[in-house]
Amino acid sequence: MAQSNSTGAKAPYHLVEPSGWPAVGSLAALVLTFGFVATLHPDLFGKGLEPTVKALGPWKIVAGFLLVAWTMFGWWRQVVRESMTPGLHSPVVRLGLRYAMVLFIASEVMFFVAFFWSYFHFSFFPELHTIGKVWPPKDVITFDPWDLPFLNTLILLTSGATVTWAHHSLIEGNRQGLIWGLVLTVALGMLFTACQAYEYGHAAFGFKDNAYTSVFFMATGFHGFHVLVGTIFLLVCLVRAIRNQFTPQRHFGFEAAAWYWHFVDVVWLFLFAVIYVAGEGPVSLPGHGPWSG
Repeated sequence: MAQSNSTGAKAPYHLVEPSGWPAVGSLAALVLTFGFVATLHPDLFGKGLEPTVKALGPWKIVAGFLLVAWTMFGWWRQVVRESMTPGLHSPVVRLGLRYAMVLFIASEVMFFVAFFWSYFHFSFFPELHTIGKVWPPKDVITFDPWDLPFLNTLILLTSGATVTWAHHSLIEGNRQGLIWGLVLTVALGMLFTACQAYEYGHAAFGFKDNAYTSVFFMATGFHGFHVLVGTIFLLVCLVRAIRNQFTPQRHFGFEAAAWYWHFVDVVWLFLFAVIYVAGEGPVSLPGHGPWSG
């Protein structure tokens, strides 16, 4: 049993107090997963329940999202309060938090490796999976990579620069630079999400059309989800920066968000190069972006 020091912290490692948020988070994940399954495959519940499941509409997913959002708000608030309690986040604890974030990002890398693996499998052996034995399939009108996708690339790269500016401002004690850097980064993240939603709305193919379309929407869609999560992460950091909760010496919450955002940037560069540029078909969708003729 660890002994407490004069500050009340359990030394030398931080043993968290009992919390109900892990259980709430597990329930939220279960409800959200159930909602997605019920939306995509209502027939799994049998002919008797299928009409009832369909009648629930989007609420099957909304309920799960609301629970996840509640978990994020409550759990993050608890962690933030914990980080501001003197003596709790010792150097050993901060090191452990860094290791945890590195391992989390590594797990996210493997998550996207699965999508790239699937894409390369289909593209290297199109004769096994597509009509016409070519990749992309003949009946797919792809996006022009140098139109809206290129604009989104510039947006994310710029956001990577602004979050780095915010980080350096924090280290130098420039609170105004920190806040404005985060404001710009959050705004650019929202702009990227809006552009991707516009792109999806003008796609010339559907999710279930063929192997190419399914991999396209899964890979770019999950990346878009990560951009959304990263934007929320940075928005929380912006609120904390406005409340002056970061110091040049203690700001791992912001540092973790910056790491995550740079990871999102790098993944998009691979997606843009592999799926949009290398995967462009002989026929591209007419552009809708700033360089459209």
